[in-house]
Formats: sequence, structure tokens, C-alpha cells
Amino acid sequence: MNASDAPSNSAPVGIGLLGLGIVGSAVTSSILSAEGQRRGLRLCAALVRDRARKRGVEIPEGTLSTDPETVLGSPDVDIVVELMGGEEPAMEYITRALSAGKHVVTANKEVISKHGEKLRNLAAENNVSLQYEASVGGGIPIINPLLNDLAANQILGLRAIINGTTNYILTQMASGGASFDDALADAQGLGFAEADPTADVDAFDAVYKISILARLAFGVDVPVEKIFREGIRRTESQDFRYAEELGYTIKLLAAARREDGGLLVRVHPALVPSDVPMAKVEGVLNVVEAEGDLVGPLWLQGRGAGAEPTASAVMGDVLRTVSIIRGGGHVPEARPIDPDLPLLDMASHECKYYIRLTVRDRPGVLAQIAGALGDMDISIASVLQMDSDPERGNADLVIMTHPAREANMQRAVERIDSLGDVDTISNLIRVESYPSDR
Repeated sequence: MNASDAPSNSAPVGIGLLGLGIVGSAVTSSILSAEGQRRGLRLCAALVRDRARKRGVEIPEGTLSTDPETVLGSPDVDIVVELMGGEEPAMEYITRALSAGKHVVTANKEVISKHGEKLRNLAAENNVSLQYEASVGGGIPIINPLLNDLAANQILGLRAIINGTTNYILTQMASGGASFDDALADAQGLGFAEADPTADVDAFDAVYKISILARLAFGVDVPVEKIFREGIRRTESQDFRYAEELGYTIKLLAAARREDGGLLVRVHPALVPSDVPMAKVEGVLNVVEAEGDLVGPLWLQGRGAGAEPTASAVMGDVLRTVSIIRGGGHVPEARPIDPDLPLLDMASHECKYYIRLTVRDRPGVLAQIAGALGDMDISIASVLQMDSDPERGNADLVIMTHPAREANMQRAVERIDSLGDVDTISNLIRVESYPSDR
């Protein structure tokens, strides 16, 4: 259905669902509720894999289908809601829907992060809207504020915890001393983590999300392969003990910031000062910090996953689209591409570093390590000798550095790793800076 053929203010708005899992069922409940009916929403069709499967919501007779044409080819469907996940066939179906003049609402972070620019252009060509608030942060409203409320601002930086699974795992390790494996198993048992947790613990999920936010905030197309990515698998329980002694906790951060005439986008574990609000974001909660030149810092926190929060964001997009169809709203426009803001390489990043090493417990070891760091213009801020093992003759050494460039630190790590008295470099974690310590 083309926008010019939109229903009148009193006519029902037809909705077709692609996918009817946990989130799809919650969305369907909202569409079929008394409030949904009052707003003139009508569920026309829903694409599913198995029509006979029992669901937590009662579906009207004749709505379920295994044929995508019942949604994509129906003249009664004004809004296609894609909740399948994954890149394909979701990308194909969204493309077909937009090309057919149908509005699209999606929660698909992978598709939007990889193909968002193409799909936004396709929506504009067909005079329809593409809405994707639920693709980042679950129930946290961040996409539309970036598109609308903050449009007058130059965004200076974003910093976020946008993966509930990893935040839950790190919270368990911090508060209870759990190992990574135990905390992951706990998250899987509670349904917070998938059987294959790769997308979460290796930070692919967070990379998709910060790619979307960076495009909207800065007007720069950020391919996911250009984003520095490091997951949480190397983080161990003793890192939290040592970090606490130093006044920090550990979070998986996704960040994008203007630096030295460019934009640096990165996802990695970071030591966060214990006295800043970000350190208190625990469990499966998500948070996004945004800083605008006019508005200053903003803080948005909420449930980042789950059926109800995600359905809240999806239905918000559906109702915005209904307003557009009925002539009471407008299609939001992303910031135009900024050709003068290049993407920076992580090698240029500058921060403090936490290094945990297992070394031979003998005189002169620290001098060797300090020499390797000094050769790369890196100075030591503090040193802690922690758990010693007299039988094996080694000890944990924790070093905090003054700010240094990433490229220099990586070269220093190579030199330290080659020292005969260094058994292992167990972890290297970047320290996140805040205005008071920049």
C-alpha cells in the first residue's frame, strides 16, 4: 500500500507480523488489546514457521501463515513489523516491504547496523517510514530522541552499556566473586544468555548497536568491521577484586566520541570509577549516556531486553507510524552524512591502562617491566603486588599507567611478554576517563 493510498483517520490500520516469538506475542497482545482496538489497529497476518505451535496469546482464526506473501503481498497491510532476527531472510523481507510502499517497524539490530543506510534511502524513495527504536536498548527510548529531540545538537559523545547479558555476567563476577564460566552458566539458566553466547560475550551484539547509534548521532556510516571490538572472556574474578582496591569496577562499554578531528567507535571491557553512575548499572539493565553541545549530558536507563520492554519500543514505533499514515506525524530524517568526520583507528586512542601479570617473585622484575613501558613513553601510576604463590615462586602484579596511546601500549605489551621473568600477561583493561580526570 502506498502512502498516497493511506487510510483515513477513522479507518483501521492493517499490521502484518514477520515472526511471532516471545516479543511478537507481546506485540500481538498489545495490538489485540482494547487500547489497540481503540487506536484502530488491526492484525491482518502473521508469518510463522509452525502454525500448530502453541503460543501465549490467542491469535484470530486465519491470521497465521507460513507464506511471507500473506504479509508482504497483502493490500490490507499498511505496516510490516519484522521480529524475526538475523540478517536473512529479514533483510529481503524488509526490502520487499519498503519497495511495495509499506511502512516497516523492526527490532533487528543486525540488519539496521549492516544495511541501515540502504534501507533508509529505500524508505525515502517510496515515501514510507522505517522505524527501529527496539533495535538498541530494548525499552530505552534513544533512537527517536537522537532523530528528533536532539536534532539541534552536535553530539559530542556516546557511552553505553547496551548488552544485558554481559552486564549480568559482570555484575555476578563483581558482587559474588563468581568465575566467568559460572556467571555465564547462571545467565544461561535464567534465560539471559543463549546456548551459544558468542554474540553477547564476544561483543558482536554491542557492536551492532553502537554502529546504529553512531550513525544517527554523528552522521557517519560506521561499518561494523571498522569498530574496535573486544569481549569479556579474559575477565577473571580477581580482576574485580583488584579493580575494587583501586577504586573501579569493570563494565563492557560501547562508546563513540569525537577525538582529534575524527570519530572513534569502540566496544571493550573498561575500568569505570566506582563513584560514577555508570558503575551502579547492574544486572540486565542498559544505559546510554549522550552529550550534546547545547543540552549537555543526558542519561537514559532501563531494561534493555525481554519481551515487554522490547514490545514497548516496537509499539511506540507502530503508533508513530500510524500517526504518519493518518497525516498527524512526519517521517523522521537521520542526520546527513558528514564527509568531514573520518573514522579513527583504535591505535590513536589514549587512556590509562590496567595490566595484570603473573611474574617471578624476585628482585629486578618490576624494573624490567618499567623499562619496557618507558621505552614506549608510558609511565607507571601505581603498582600492586597481589596474590603470591611461594611454592611456585610467582605473584600477581597489577600496574596502573598514566594516559598512553593504544599503539604504544600494544608494543609495550609485546616487549613485556618476551621478558623471561614474566610468566603471563593475564589481562589488559582500558580505564574509562570522566570529566574530572581527563
